[in-house]
This record gives sequence, C-alpha cells and structure tokens, in this order.
Amino acid sequence: MMRLMASKKAPKQTKKELRALEILTGLVELYLEEGKPVGSQTLKEHGFDSLSSATLRNYFADLEKMGYLRQPHSSGGRIPTVEGFRFYANTALESPILKPDIEEKLQKIGGVENRDLARFLQKNADLFSEMTGYAVFLSSVRFDHDFIQEIRLVDVDSHRILCVMLTDFGQILTEVLPSAKRFSSLSLKRIEAHLQWKVRGGEQPEGLTAEEESHAQNFYSEMMVRYLVRYSNFSDEDVYRTGFSELLAYPEFQDPIALTTGLSLFENTSQMRRLLADATQAKELRFWIDRDLAPYSSTAVGCTVVTTPYKIGGAFAGSLALLGPLRMPYKQVFGALQGFSDSLSQSLTKSLVKFKLSFRKPHSDTPYIESEERMIVDKTSLKLLERKEI
Repeated sequence: MMRLMASKKAPKQTKKELRALEILTGLVELYLEEGKPVGSQTLKEHGFDSLSSATLRNYFADLEKMGYLRQPHSSGGRIPTVEGFRFYANTALESPILKPDIEEKLQKIGGVENRDLARFLQKNADLFSEMTGYAVFLSSVRFDHDFIQEIRLVDVDSHRILCVMLTDFGQILTEVLPSAKRFSSLSLKRIEAHLQWKVRGGEQPEGLTAEEESHAQNFYSEMMVRYLVRYSNFSDEDVYRTGFSELLAYPEFQDPIALTTGLSLFENTSQMRRLLADATQAKELRFWIDRDLAPYSSTAVGCTVVTTPYKIGGAFAGSLALLGPLRMPYKQVFGALQGFSDSLSQSLTKSLVKFKLSFRKPHSDTPYIESEERMIVDKTSLKLLERKEI
C-alpha cells in the first residue's frame, strides 16, 4: 500500500507515491481555487495532461482508500477530506507565499512607532482581518505604567453605574459600580466632569453639590482600587479579536449552526487563551484543522485555526491566530500570517524603545506594583487613589 509523506525530510518514496502526492496536491489546490468537486478530466486539463483520465481515476481510488479524498456523488469528482486538507497544509508549511499587495501593507505596519499600544493592536488586527477575509485573534503581554486618561459614566438603574475607562495605551475597561441612588443626567455629568478633572488635572469644574462630591469620591476610590488590583494582578494574557462578519462570505459559514459552532472557540475566552499560549510556547507557525481543535473546543468543527508567535525585542511575547473554513489557500495564509508577525514584532520593538516602555508576561504569584502605580501623582498628574490632607 502507498504511503504519502508531506515533508521533504521524509524517507525516500517510490515513483508511484510521488506521483500520487503530486495528484493529491494538484486536486486540493484546484478545489481550494474553485470550490467544486474535481474530476479526472478537469485535473487533466490543469497540469496533468501527460496522464490519461483512467490513470487519474485509479489514483483517485487509491487516495480515497487512504482517506485523503472522498466522492460526494457516485458519478461526480472528488474533494479533499479533513485528512486531505491536513496533509496538504503540512506540505504548504514548506512553501508559504506572501502576496505583494499584502506584503506592501504589512511593511507599513512594521514602520509604525506608536505609544497607544492597545489601539495599535486592535486596529491592526482589524486591518489584517480585512486583508485576509478571516476572523483574527491575538494575545498580548501587559504593558507597564498604563494610566487612566478618560472616564465615562452611564446610568444603569437606581443601584448601579457603568464606568467606562480609557487608558493611556488605548485599553477600554469597564466596571459596574454600586450606587446609593439614581442620578439625574445633569448630576451624573457633573460627577463625570469631576472624575475627569481628578485623572487629567486642569481647571476644577464648578457646580458640584456637596452630596455629588461625596458620591464622586466614593466612585473614584472604588474605581481606582479595582483598576489597581486588575492592573497589578496579571494572570492571563490580554486578548484582542475581530472579523466575525468576514466569515459570512464563505458558503461553509452561511448556515447559522455551522457559523456558531465554528466560532464557539471565540466565545470561550479561557480556551482561546490556552490555544494562544500553546502557540507561543511552540515558537513556530502551527495549524489546527477540524477535530484538532477538540482540546480547546469540542464543537469547533469544520474550520481551521492557524497561529504563529510574535516577538518584542527578540523575546516571544504573544501569538496571532486566524480562523477560517477548511477550504482556505494555506500557502498564502501561512505567508500572510508570518509576514504580519514580523511586522508586528518590528513595530512593537521600535515603539517600546522609542517611548522607553516595558512589558510583563502573565504570572500568578506576586502582584506587580512599582512607584508609578502607588498612591502618588505621576508626571501626568494622575492619581491612582485620592490622598486626603490631614
């Protein structure tokens, strides 16, 4: 029986095995391009004219027995099985392709120096999703000395206020704060303006009543304590994700059940972090096809996830991931994802050097807190906790 080996480092194969490998590769690539079952005559017209249709059908039959192809209809052509896609993806690892138009866009990302690191990561995850047409998610380290720059308050009900905080590096954080009463819209705006003054400095707003100031102080203390605890205790990577709607362009995801099962991994944040952590630890480009994803999501079938790590200053800092259907152009996807990793690594490294920033990886032991994070005023006049005069 024939044995096909995907790697060039595999033991020497027979002439028949090599021919079967060529036929399987050609059929998968034609199916990836056209999305229709491939018959012997069709493949013959696409680079295999030296073989007869009968010979090709014999190879098809052998590849079907080996589990790489299947025939949806008895009189129709063949399509790759999950094993066929997996085999092809393994061969594609050795020959990634970075398309010139994508390479040009990625080079622009690599040249950026940006202090707004959270905004930068989210923006470029969005751009990469648009470039490739797939859903994208990535993990990130925690960048140090990131302070609150803006606060917005939203009335929820008589017992709760939603607090939205924007940090110096562009992170958006939310907290639901307890409230002793329901405020009018004007009263809430005055409290919000007071909190903005406390974190940004400048001229103190007027018109705040004594009762409003008391509530503002309580909100501020509660909010800042929560932020400080959240900031200093970093046990899980920050995760950015985008591009869900891109998947609607693929026939495989137009069925609501297929779409929700394929995206189930996106909704399980802990397992998504686990997959990204495994990808970072692998230190190389990897892929998961269909049931390969079972350790992370038992329902994420009919899709492919491709990951690769990125670096900051030569150290592995996180991973990028792309999710799409089984039928994706693996060579181009591998090339684009590696190119994105290189550009992101270049930009983040330059940004941290230029703005004299540092970062830390997740840990579960001693909380991180340095002088800038203690109850003092930093150079931007932002206070982590209010200090009353004695």
